[in-house]
Amino acid sequence: MSEEKQEKLEKTEKQNEEIRELGEVMLEENERQYHIQLLSVIGEIEGHECLPNNSKTTKYEHVLPKLAMIEDSREIDGLLILLNTVGGDVEAGLAIAEMIASLSKPTVSLVLGGGHSIGVPLAVSADYSFIVPSATMVVHPVRSNGMFIGVMQSYRNMEKIQDRITGFVSEHSHMSKERMEELMLDTSQLVKDVGTMLEGREAVEEGLIDETGGIQEALRKLYELIEEKK
Repeated sequence: MSEEKQEKLEKTEKQNEEIRELGEVMLEENERQYHIQLLSVIGEIEGHECLPNNSKTTKYEHVLPKLAMIEDSREIDGLLILLNTVGGDVEAGLAIAEMIASLSKPTVSLVLGGGHSIGVPLAVSADYSFIVPSATMVVHPVRSNGMFIGVMQSYRNMEKIQDRITGFVSEHSHMSKERMEELMLDTSQLVKDVGTMLEGREAVEEGLIDETGGIQEALRKLYELIEEKK
């Protein structure tokens, strides 16, 4: 086997390992020769407590160092985030969203399947966001997970957490904080729950997501953002 073929095989094996272990891969075979880091946020956002082994999770202790590496890298030109999440740990999700929002590298997010709960701030944290028409986003109030005691201080604590979420979303999308809270408290849509489910086009109409589209549109937009930055 030639040295070139051996290097290509090793590179492919490394990419496959990154996909298996972390859902990450470097996209660098495009005509423009841009180096795009692909990051997938899937399943449930895992926080300080480990979830069962049979659960699909995104671990924030993996994602945060990766985002720091992306910011520090001279080779990476942009970040593409694929989202299909039911939500999860609020603090961990907000930490990831704040990291993405603070990157100097161009970022684009694409919601596939669902971007529910804390997945909403993650979706809008990128410079530009897409959602496929069949995907949904669920907006609802912060729920108690059993760690809060039912007293006034606990209620205020949850209210502050909710304010952090609505504030972040309104700052990084075209949806006002008031509209976000209105959708959160809707009692007419979700069975046995409070909140709103938005389908792809509805999320765009509400100003939560920038545009409907798929992987082709997301990559094209990321190329444009990289060119503008260069």
